[in-house]
Amino acid sequence: MYSSFFKILKIGAPYKKFAFLNILFNSFYALFSALSFISLIPMLDVLFKKTENKISSEYINKLSTLQYYFKEKLNSYLFGKLERGIDETLILVIVVIILLFLLKNISNYFAIFFISYLKNGLIKELRNNLYEKLISLPLSYFREKNKGSLISKLTNDVTEINISYLSVLELIIRDPLTIMFSILTMFFISFKLTLFVLIFIPISGYIISKLGKNLKKQSFKIQEKQGDFLSIIDETFNGMKVIKTFNADNVFKLRFKKATKQYFSLSNKFIQKTSLSGPSSEFLGVLVIGILLWFGGRMVLLEEAISGTTFIAYIGLAYNILTPAKGISKANYSIRKGNAAAERILEILNVDIDENHLQQKIIIEKFKKHIVFDKVSFSYDDKNILSELTFKIKKGRNIALVGPSGSGKTTIANLLSGFYEVKNGSLAIDDISLNNVQNKSLYRIVSVVTQESILFNESIYNNLLVGKNNASRKEIIKASKAAYAHEFILQLPKGYETTIGDSGSKLSGGQKQRLTIARALLKNPEILILDEATSALDIESEDKVQKALEKLMHNRTSLIISHRLSTIKKADNIIVLDNGKITASGNHEELLKKSKYYKNWVTTQQIN
Repeated sequence: MYSSFFKILKIGAPYKKFAFLNILFNSFYALFSALSFISLIPMLDVLFKKTENKISSEYINKLSTLQYYFKEKLNSYLFGKLERGIDETLILVIVVIILLFLLKNISNYFAIFFISYLKNGLIKELRNNLYEKLISLPLSYFREKNKGSLISKLTNDVTEINISYLSVLELIIRDPLTIMFSILTMFFISFKLTLFVLIFIPISGYIISKLGKNLKKQSFKIQEKQGDFLSIIDETFNGMKVIKTFNADNVFKLRFKKATKQYFSLSNKFIQKTSLSGPSSEFLGVLVIGILLWFGGRMVLLEEAISGTTFIAYIGLAYNILTPAKGISKANYSIRKGNAAAERILEILNVDIDENHLQQKIIIEKFKKHIVFDKVSFSYDDKNILSELTFKIKKGRNIALVGPSGSGKTTIANLLSGFYEVKNGSLAIDDISLNNVQNKSLYRIVSVVTQESILFNESIYNNLLVGKNNASRKEIIKASKAAYAHEFILQLPKGYETTIGDSGSKLSGGQKQRLTIARALLKNPEILILDEATSALDIESEDKVQKALEKLMHNRTSLIISHRLSTIKKADNIIVLDNGKITASGNHEELLKKSKYYKNWVTTQQIN
């Protein structure tokens, strides 16, 4: 049950010294907690004058255990002090009590002080590990996963770990130690009475554990439902224009209400079960105290095995067990609940990445000769996209892809970008299979400009630095001028330091695209992939972007995907695709003569 808990704890290994310090001060807390109750016994004895002036030899001979000797020695000492002065004796006893309670609370403070470094450090490491893992995973992983579920794991599940797991870290050390020291002290006072108490603790513990049996399973379902409505929120924000124009508000409202209703139902059931932990553990604890009062009362009144004052302190110690026992039962519930979140997080952290295989892959320093697609076939979820595709791109040449939607153009770009591995056939750069190339080295020589201008909620300057993180301001301005972006940047409120909003929402489509081109120019890639880079732009913006693209493609190997004739017609070779197969290839003039599809496509472009 606790395997996931300990796997999560291992992530906090760099902060283990704080764990040791926490254990140390929790040990002090537990010790002083027990001693503070023992210190009440002589105080009560003094108040009720139960001490003897001296220990008779007859009584000493009757001592069967060492604890009585120490107890009577202390009582004798206090009674002697009491005869010399009541005030002095009371002050002495009270000072000892106050000192023990002070040490107890100081220990508790330092225990919490040090555990905070462990808790917060563990959460920091967990978030960092999750993000590093996600960013290292291939695109194919994200294609198969629900985005809302991933966001839920990064946010809600990590928060759940903090609340359910880490909030009990101080309890799993402090409370058991408090119980242990209290029980040892109780044994010191009365072995028989303590043995009687211990009979009922396992019984109550068993009852409490049975109550929380199904919590983990229910918590897992709750987190899944939370991922569902987070996914709907993400889809709503991304597709707001479509929702509005199609009057689909009610459809999405119903979807969201259905998801929140399911979450509501599961959450209520879960809370109803967890709410049993506090009352049930407290009732069982009070039940134990009640039985103890009956059994201990008989020992005081009938057997006279212990004094009334000692029994009062003993009851205090027994009650001292009740609060930590209740905490442990709550910790058990919390761990069960947190286990579901931990397992969902570990699903990501445990995704296998063969590091040895990655290290064995080839590093490409420079693109030298050609790119070769040799009988490449590819499919998504058993749907065939490419069928035995064969063509070559020589260094310095511009190759364009033309064809209807779904013909495989973007898939070819994704394969060349290293986003997916070729399963059938071969894709090679300079006769090295792309499957054997380290992606990082491939990304150094390849750059992609897509239809969707992917920008970040940062300043323009920082967005451009993504292309080359050590670029100087002079280099950034030069790339911006080449991309026809410098002029509009200077007109913004803070120039290059202007924050452009989520996905560049404060800029027009043409402005965003010119920034992505400037970023690509700054990177200065040897292989350029243009995937519908101008298709979403108006005529004026397209003209400026087209000029920027021509500068970007100059003396560079390019793969161009476009529905615009102006982008395609100057390519060295144009490949016509249909249903994942090449139906024709050649330059613009050649295809006008031999490809009916291409001729019709050009005619349509000219009409438009």
